[in-house]
Amino acid sequence: MTKRAEQKYMSRVAELGCYLCQHLGYGPTPAQIHHLREGQGMAQRNSNYLVIPLCDQHHANSSVDGIHGQRRAWKLAQVGEMDALAWTIGRLNNGS
Repeated sequence: MTKRAEQKYMSRVAELGCYLCQHLGYGPTPAQIHHLREGQGMAQRNSNYLVIPLCDQHHANSSVDGIHGQRRAWKLAQVGEMDALAWTIGRLNNGS
């Protein structure tokens, strides 16, 4: 795939809004891209097609709720990256 196709895909993912905010019933909130860590080493980044949309609070390591932080909201919701990826793919393919 080309860089252009990757960028278009990641833009579509970000436009979905934060996965965890929607899972928690807050509705869509502005999102940034998170590359899944599943199956990767500490300093490695996954493919640009293995991404999920997260708001800053649910993404950043500076947040206790962030996936790069303490993951408090993730633990309380009992979901992980693979749940978010399945949701993302479903939304992109079904539009719902």
